[in-house]
Amino acid sequence: MTSSRRSRFAALAAATALTLGFAGCGGDGGGGGGAANHPQERTEATKGGAVFSLEQAVTQTLDPQRVYSGRDISYLGNLVYRSWVMFPPGATDTTEGSTPIPDLATDTGQSNEDATEWSFTVKDGPTWQDGKPVTCEDFKYGVSRTFATDVITGGPNYIIGYLDVPEDADGAPAYKGPYTGEGQDAFDQAVSCEGSTITYRFKKPWPDFPLAIAALRAFDPYRADQDKGDASKYLAFSSGPYMLDDKGWNEDSGGTFVRNPAWDGTEDTNREANPDTFTFEIGLEPEVIVDRLIADEGDDRNAITSRNVTPAQYPQISGDVADRAVNLQSPFSNYLVPNFNRLTNLKVRQALAAATDRGAYVGALGGDNASAPSLSIVNPATPGYVANPSFGEAEGGDVEGAKALLEESGETLPYPIKLTYPIGSDAFDKALAALKATYDEAGFNVTLDGLDPSGPYYDTVQKPGSDSDLIWGGWGADWPSVSTVIPPLFDSRINISKTSNGQDYGNYSSDEVNAAMDAASAETDLDKANEMWSEVDNMLAEDVAYIPLDITQFYFLHGSNIENYVNSVSSSGYADLGVISVKGGGA
Repeated sequence: MTSSRRSRFAALAAATALTLGFAGCGGDGGGGGGAANHPQERTEATKGGAVFSLEQAVTQTLDPQRVYSGRDISYLGNLVYRSWVMFPPGATDTTEGSTPIPDLATDTGQSNEDATEWSFTVKDGPTWQDGKPVTCEDFKYGVSRTFATDVITGGPNYIIGYLDVPEDADGAPAYKGPYTGEGQDAFDQAVSCEGSTITYRFKKPWPDFPLAIAALRAFDPYRADQDKGDASKYLAFSSGPYMLDDKGWNEDSGGTFVRNPAWDGTEDTNREANPDTFTFEIGLEPEVIVDRLIADEGDDRNAITSRNVTPAQYPQISGDVADRAVNLQSPFSNYLVPNFNRLTNLKVRQALAAATDRGAYVGALGGDNASAPSLSIVNPATPGYVANPSFGEAEGGDVEGAKALLEESGETLPYPIKLTYPIGSDAFDKALAALKATYDEAGFNVTLDGLDPSGPYYDTVQKPGSDSDLIWGGWGADWPSVSTVIPPLFDSRINISKTSNGQDYGNYSSDEVNAAMDAASAETDLDKANEMWSEVDNMLAEDVAYIPLDITQFYFLHGSNIENYVNSVSSSGYADLGVISVKGGGA
């Protein structure tokens, strides 16, 4: 999944480079003024009070089938939307926190022997905010919306490739979604309801399907009579403990969620729903957010954020302020991809990989409070992670080795490179400049091409005909599996068309790698599958399909009235709103 810094302003690069997150082994605060990965203790919660979330990045959408950022998936799942299963709120153990539990379903699902079919049954009792029951048909309608790819855009629509729906001659699903109804019979064969029980049928085994349900919102129920198509982008019809207040959501400033009177806390025992309200204030600069949290005055004492402490503010995180800070490893890895439509010479790509100075890049970002060097596109928190030896040492660049490779390439030197990246913070700009310095020393002539991530960046890098040579990217597993990292980024069959390369910004295409991905995806033995994914990663490294950079470190601060502050250990790393509370109920 992409990070939550995908905003219309200057957010993605700064966020991915400086703030994305997952709760795992964290830094010791070295060089940052004393923040540590403090034990996250639970206390008896008091009901009531208001929580404020101070944010820079805008929320791209409230539509469950379209939401695709770690922050929003996590927040909406604990406040507004329920699904068949979920990750347990409040868990601090990684294994427990990444094991789905029933939510709207009676159990965690039943599959056939080869995991090509899964069935779930809706519990009696759960309702929508208007009191009407959540039904099997609501679940069926929810996933059907994803097939309307011209309307339901921006979400994890690759999941339509799993369902056993026939394809048209052009390779697209024969079913075009509920708005046209074209191919409805084909969809009905793949997803069917019998009473309160739904059955999903897949083209190939999907043993970790419950993980996908818990980690995304794509399989959430959706009431057909509430669907307004594209106009649903900022609407939220709740099945959870909170609902939007009468003012609704403003895409530029945020909104407030209040208690949903139709929600039954005795039936839904997963979410504690402690505060009375959650208000999201968006469009703030990170430095302003952190300054307000350091000052800890008024409503800001009840505030949280998903924005990192900036390097310039590290010295202020000491004493009592440090007691309100956490520093932990995120699930997001950042990388560069060579454009295979332009950098066709393997020696050139190998020279770029050799010259990449991850130590200088991380140092410019702010050191180990902000990031750590990476040797794979897969995050270490993802099951099956193996550091890839093909990328050499974690820190430093081999300039002399890169020079030799460039000489062997036969190309005219210095070799021109346009490095395209999403503009962000001063620290991120310095990190890109650090990469350029080593590349230029090795014999390249790098032009830094910073673009606004609100549109121009993705409009550029997702065009197969882009004139970018080297492109920055950031990614985290959609659920705890390597299968949600490598295929979304490098499977040309689901990415590359005449008009778009999806998430495959480098236009990488290999029939051999595609076949190896298919084999790894079909393997139901997890240990064997992980070995196969490691081999796929080796194949990508041999082609220099990507160059790993770093793993983002989270460095979060919260107000002094916030209690039961726990960072999710499932897939997001952001504050767990399912258990958070306000000291004294805000009294």
